[in-house]
Amino acid sequence: MSSDTIALNVFTKLVRYYILTSTTAAGSGHPTSSLSATDLIVGLMFGGVFRFDADNPQYPNNDRLIFSKGHASPLLYALWAAAGKVSEQELMTLRKFGSRLEGHPVPAFPYAEAATGSLGQGLSVGVGMALNAKLDKLPYRTYVLLGDSEMAEGSVWEALQLAAHYKLGNLVGILDVNRLGQTGETMYGHDVAAYKRRIAAFGWETIVIDGHKMSQILTAYQKAVKVKDKPVMIIAKTLKGKGVSFIEDKPGFHGVALKPEQLVAALKELGEVDKTVRGEIAKPEKVLRIANALSPKPQAPNTYPSDKPVATRQAYGNALVRLFPQFPNMVVLDAEVSNSTFAETFKKAHPERFFEMYIAEQNMVGTALGLSRRGKLPFVSTFAAFLTRAFDQIRMSQYSQANIKFCGSHAGVSIGQDGPSQMGLEDIAMFRTILNSVVLYPSDAVSAEKLVEQAARHQGIVYLRTNRMATPMLYQPNDEFPIGGSKVLKSSAKDAVTVVSAGVTLFEALKAYEELLEEGITVRLIDLYCVKPIDTTTLKIAARETKAIITVEDHFAEGGIADAVREALTENPVPVIALAVRRMPKSGKPEELLSFEEISAKAIVGAVKKFTRKE
Repeated sequence: MSSDTIALNVFTKLVRYYILTSTTAAGSGHPTSSLSATDLIVGLMFGGVFRFDADNPQYPNNDRLIFSKGHASPLLYALWAAAGKVSEQELMTLRKFGSRLEGHPVPAFPYAEAATGSLGQGLSVGVGMALNAKLDKLPYRTYVLLGDSEMAEGSVWEALQLAAHYKLGNLVGILDVNRLGQTGETMYGHDVAAYKRRIAAFGWETIVIDGHKMSQILTAYQKAVKVKDKPVMIIAKTLKGKGVSFIEDKPGFHGVALKPEQLVAALKELGEVDKTVRGEIAKPEKVLRIANALSPKPQAPNTYPSDKPVATRQAYGNALVRLFPQFPNMVVLDAEVSNSTFAETFKKAHPERFFEMYIAEQNMVGTALGLSRRGKLPFVSTFAAFLTRAFDQIRMSQYSQANIKFCGSHAGVSIGQDGPSQMGLEDIAMFRTILNSVVLYPSDAVSAEKLVEQAARHQGIVYLRTNRMATPMLYQPNDEFPIGGSKVLKSSAKDAVTVVSAGVTLFEALKAYEELLEEGITVRLIDLYCVKPIDTTTLKIAARETKAIITVEDHFAEGGIADAVREALTENPVPVIALAVRRMPKSGKPEELLSFEEISAKAIVGAVKKFTRKE
């Protein structure tokens, strides 16, 4: 046994000690899942291959380490304790309220690259970080620790495909094949050859090792860094609970902390631990190779003919190209529909900063998170309906403090003949649930361009809903659309009710306004271009000055504009009548579907008259 191996084995014992004591102190956690990967990650961090400035976790040249199996967080914290960056006292705060050592990693802990724990997502984040290094010609590598249970997740295989497609030789996966999941044996158990065949078939270099033999571990990492043109997966056969005989490779101990008396027995087995040693991590290159920034000089908004309808999705693509000089960290990702979302406009102008993600929306969102965590400004586009597939990735990105802009096109029944499978009808509700998210819904090309710019300037998650149909111009190039605002398009002192809408149905509301005006009925008309945060002030004024609010939206009734308006007016007892998609959608012409769902001009007129007759 080499001196290096002997020295690293001292650290593995210390890390196991920290894992066991911290989880017992917490009374919960995942010690067995942490113990199985201990040798693997100790060998990585302290074996001379991993390069990281521990005093500067965000240093651009640092290698990145993602715990996709986030439940192994006791291992992550124990490693940084062994590196001298977490005290033993702090380790004892694991899982306690207010501690940065949460049950699954979040970026409040500075050595956690992203929030993980919803399994199957870490490799996608790693793909994003590896793409970032390739784009900026940075020398760092990205390592992702995966569990064998999460290999059943389709998002992992989406990431495997894309990493090979982009020839990410700077990406290394570490697969901890410990055989046991939460309720029993995993799909392939300890059949590491099965994993090798499948992963190799996706275009990865594969290295199979015994995950508890340090000499094999170090050799595997040394081989991995020599591979240049494709990603590498180290497939390690391990034992869950390694190092403690009475839990090692035994079912029933997933997510179970040892009781105090069990801890005493486990530590006795572990033997004497040197708590004075501290692991040294190799330093990264000091030369920064970051792409040159472009000129931040603002460009004038695109101009659109006032007499020619333009789809908001088209304006989205135009805006990306216009804004890129002001936001040189921008990247654009699309799920093989860029000619429909108009992300292809950016692709043609800046192909090196456009990433085709193919029809794999979960991986697209995870990759965007990885890019965001490394300082990029990702714009992510697909049909609004298909973003629902990736809701878990979107949900998790909020816990990583993501700065991602989502664009869902082809929203609502107004897309027409393609039918319900293509209709985004849940998207507003979905994005409204994301903490501190912004939900924008432009109605014409001018507002769309301005709202794309607002999205780029905003720090955080933003959703932009665009339409398939071309719509007329409503606004002038000098009009502004601040986040949290709305536009009052029609107003008078005699308004009977207020109609609130956005997108395609706003034009139905304008038609209804003209028809009602001819009959002597005036209504207030509000363009709710920002659904979240909602313009509460304007809505409250409307609630005071008119007798009811009628909302009109090309979206299911639950969770959309109507619910947003009701929440804003909880202290104002005013009726809110919601016109929304309530019938099972079907194929048809847009105007037929708007009529069928009773969100057309005719339906709005009927709703207004019905209410005014009651009055």
